[in-house]
Amino acid sequence: MGKEAFRGIVSHYEACFEEFGDSHLGVDWPNKADAETRYRVMLEVIREKTGRVTLLDFGCGLSHLYEYILKIDMNDVEYAGLDVSEKFVQASKTKFPKNTYYCVDILQEADSIPNFDYVVMNEIFTEKRDLSFDEMFSYFKRVVRKMFEKANRGIAFNVMSKHVDWERADLFHVPFDIMAAFLTRELTRKFVIRNDYGLYEYTTYVYK
Repeated sequence: MGKEAFRGIVSHYEACFEEFGDSHLGVDWPNKADAETRYRVMLEVIREKTGRVTLLDFGCGLSHLYEYILKIDMNDVEYAGLDVSEKFVQASKTKFPKNTYYCVDILQEADSIPNFDYVVMNEIFTEKRDLSFDEMFSYFKRVVRKMFEKANRGIAFNVMSKHVDWERADLFHVPFDIMAAFLTRELTRKFVIRNDYGLYEYTTYVYK
């Protein structure tokens, strides 16, 4: 299942962009401060304190992660963006013409992109819209497996937590034990689950 099976999710984000423009609302984050918290946590997957690393922003949207990288002067990161939406890729290219961007369905065209030191997937798996949990989890596993192959050092992604006051049917809430079982069984035991940054989600780092 690639872009066509999940066109509802893609269409949702494009509709947000159409309504709210180049802002946190345009990628369906209700709070800008929380969005920046997510950017910080995503980038903390990088363990190296010195030396240049390459990073792929999978589902880059409007390149707000790159804007955050510039804001904090993280000069040792060589950024590239990928999105399945042509609208987001074109918008990002217009903003940052010197960056490399890919508009591909990774499940169909993985060979068309190179490997990177790190791959971050922010917000890719937080919303499932009309999909069932099993449909979304199947998609999640396929993408994570593929991007782990494309990462030389590690990946980061976030999902919604089960430990919340209430769950939304359109969000992707994943129990810790199901996440850990998948990673241990199919990828590696070298992972970190972060639930320490105050939002109703958690971020997982998976290392080679």
